Amino acid sequence: MLAGLNANMAVNPSLFSKLPYDPIRDFAPVAMLANYPFLVVVNKDFPAKSIGELIALGKAKPGQIDYASAGNGTGQHLSMELFKLMTGTNFTHVPYRGAQPAYADVISGRVSVFFDNISAALPQVKGGSVRALAVTTAQRSPVVTELPTVAEAGVPGYEYHTWFGLWAPRQTPRPIVELLHGEIRKALAVPAVRDRITEQAGEPATTRLGEIEPFVKAEIAKWADVVRRAGVAVQ
Repeated sequence: MLAGLNANMAVNPSLFSKLPYDPIRDFAPVAMLANYPFLVVVNKDFPAKSIGELIALGKAKPGQIDYASAGNGTGQHLSMELFKLMTGTNFTHVPYRGAQPAYADVISGRVSVFFDNISAALPQVKGGSVRALAVTTAQRSPVVTELPTVAEAGVPGYEYHTWFGLWAPRQTPRPIVELLHGEIRKALAVPAVRDRITEQAGEPATTRLGEIEPFVKAEIAKWADVVRRAGVAVQ
């Protein structure tokens, strides 16, 4: 079994020219496990108080506002590149070696904007180190219901989240895949399991078996387009 996420199952095919596996050809989807939104956070003294104001500033000062990421090709990088493409804005990418050094500079004000996983961002927001503008999922997060989604705050159709799932080798017999899928769905319904996921600000997945492969194919196409149009490259 392979525990995969959007990075290695949907993004890597467009980032690496010689990937030693194909997410569709080589693996049979078994079940989706959980989804985790990102938060759009800014330095607490940054003038934008909403997504609309962030877009306005980005257009008024093209290339003059920096945003942090945990490195080239990461979710923090690509989620912002998608935002830029959908809003016609130009923010300057500052890649770091991980989220913690990125937070240090966002908190100090050296960098203004950061799109990051909610589980890491929320403690910073609650501690007053940074300010949250929105969540990146299609629906509001149950742990920060007061925050709008990026889509409802001014970018219709915008969506980004980290998703996790399980895959088996492509040749695995269908009855075994279906049995595993059913058992995992039962496990995700167990209160202790659901609580463990929601404690980390995630949401248990509800995707049906037949929906997984079309979803992953759509994600591969989506991020291939972003990587190409944004000129994202990794070494």
